Amino acid sequence: MTAIHPSILNCDIAHLADELDRITGDGGTEGVTGGDGADGIHVDVMDNHFVPNLSWGLPVVEAVLAHTSLPVDAHLMIRNADRWAPAYAEVGCQIVTPHAEATTAPVRLARELHRLGAGAGIALRPATPLEAVADVLGEFDLLLLMTVEPGFGGQSFIESMLPKIRRARELVGARGLDLRIQVDGGITSQTIERAAEAGADVFVAGSAVYRADDALAAISELRDAASSHRHDHQ
Repeated sequence: MTAIHPSILNCDIAHLADELDRITGDGGTEGVTGGDGADGIHVDVMDNHFVPNLSWGLPVVEAVLAHTSLPVDAHLMIRNADRWAPAYAEVGCQIVTPHAEATTAPVRLARELHRLGAGAGIALRPATPLEAVADVLGEFDLLLLMTVEPGFGGQSFIESMLPKIRRARELVGARGLDLRIQVDGGITSQTIERAAEAGADVFVAGSAVYRADDALAAISELRDAASSHRHDHQ
């Protein structure tokens, strides 16, 4: 099943509640034409250490959770993920995704997130090989493959990540894993087609949704583009 998770990194944070409504259709802005809303909300947590940008932490995530019934997908671009990730599960995020590069004991962390009632994700930067986590993928619910260098919204999709997505899908299929493959970075109505063909099924879109006049229509366009180019596994 194709899922679209808009990233609030690209929203107008001064009007966060309204920006969440724009992607759910709940009290949305004038001019919204309707259609299916987002499948989840992607919250990028950055600490200005793991990546060269600072966004927000638990208080904003809690505010998002209090305002929406959609699943919240916390992407932790932070150091010391082993220490901080469980707190995001405790406040109610449906899935918590730290980076493999910032996690000392990923299997132990995944099991702790599961114990706390959250799904466990694991993220890889573009240059981090799939092999870094291949042997432990069975512990996770989601593999996030970055298709830009993490840290900033509005970047262009890195085309050379497509073979990595394909290898991930082949690995998941060969092992019979119940694992979703998420891509994040430079997702547009054009790049989402190629990522879907390669095997991704969860798509993070920031600029493509929040810079659109009609966010719901943009979400529907992205979903249709991905669904029409889905890999045979789906």
